[in-house]
Amino acid sequence: MEKFLVKGPSKIKGEIKISGSKNSSLPILCASILFDKRVEIKNLPKVRDIETLLEILSKSLGFAVRRNKQKNSVIIFKTKKINTFCSYKLVSTMRASINLLGPLISKYKKATLSLPGGCLIGARPVNYHLSALKKLGMKYKIKKGYIHAHVEKNLVGTTIKFPKISVGATANTIIAACFAKGKTILKNCAIEPEIKYDLTNFLNKAGAKIKWIGKRTVRIYGVKSLKSISYSVMGDRIECGTFCVAATISNGNLKIKGLNPNIINTELNYLKKTGAKIKKSKNEIHIKGPKKVKCIKFLQTKEYDGFPTDLQAQFMALLCKANGQSIISENIFENRFMHVAELRRLGAKILIRGNKAIIEGNTNFEGAELMSSDLRASVALVIAASVANGKSIINRIYHLDRGYERIEKKLKKVGVNIKRIS
Repeated sequence: MEKFLVKGPSKIKGEIKISGSKNSSLPILCASILFDKRVEIKNLPKVRDIETLLEILSKSLGFAVRRNKQKNSVIIFKTKKINTFCSYKLVSTMRASINLLGPLISKYKKATLSLPGGCLIGARPVNYHLSALKKLGMKYKIKKGYIHAHVEKNLVGTTIKFPKISVGATANTIIAACFAKGKTILKNCAIEPEIKYDLTNFLNKAGAKIKWIGKRTVRIYGVKSLKSISYSVMGDRIECGTFCVAATISNGNLKIKGLNPNIINTELNYLKKTGAKIKKSKNEIHIKGPKKVKCIKFLQTKEYDGFPTDLQAQFMALLCKANGQSIISENIFENRFMHVAELRRLGAKILIRGNKAIIEGNTNFEGAELMSSDLRASVALVIAASVANGKSIINRIYHLDRGYERIEKKLKKVGVNIKRIS
């Protein structure tokens, strides 16, 4: 099993190009099921979750998938042997695979899908997906770990208000409603840019009729087909935020290209509070870390456009180095403090009370052997190890490979002493 060897402390400086967004690519790839003609998706990140989904599309569902890894693109088109069965073996490794259900039901009227897996960071139930699709006309049963779903004729548009904001359920229902008869109104939607901007633009460019008519309300008129298109996925805002944190914690000097800075204004404003100096221009951020990190009295994770849960672990590593006490409140996932025990192994002083982490700060990290528990926790450990005194070994980095494109190569390029070992 592969692991990272990190020798610190490092100071990050130079330039990094952000990869395409994993969280945009996954629903867009699922939406490709709706197409009869070929669709090209560009700027895909080279990460394990993308490879898994492409494998599901080709091996389980029967679509033709032509990957060009040099150009970070894929061409997908329908064949004569399309299946609607998604096996446990592939689906169990990735939560986002539930977003195959909406397009399969909308286009092919039936689907048998294993209940999905993914990071162990919370319950993340699929009931919001199932409830919304049921209101569009889908019928389903869950038997032996599989969702058996079908619709008699077509999905039919209706008004749906999500009981809780859900990124996955919003994406799944938008995709399904593209072929639903009549008008669909979705309320209390997630408005992450991967959904409100990227997925919506992708589908509308292909001929869908989707319009956001309020901050969290979207209207979809059903269409009968989508046209062949080529589309480039937006940059990954979580990867961008991760490198911003890495520059800040190391008193670094980093230029980050490939993302509109306005998309992560909330995160950048918090980094300014810690002492980072930030300059923004079109698709570029120039960030300089402070000599001494300032504490943040209270930070809480929220749905977009609040502070993202996917950057909570990285910020916790940063605030361990801050001068004073900080508090982080995790309001999205109940199990997203699994990295705390590992940060303590590096010397962090963190107290957990319910959904709050109280971070004492002024930590001098000392290298240690560490264990990754999930995708974002893994990268927080890499960040902490990069500024620790001495050698750290980070185990189970397959979590990292699910969402970061060969992160060690990018970090090595900007001054981190990191190596992948077996």
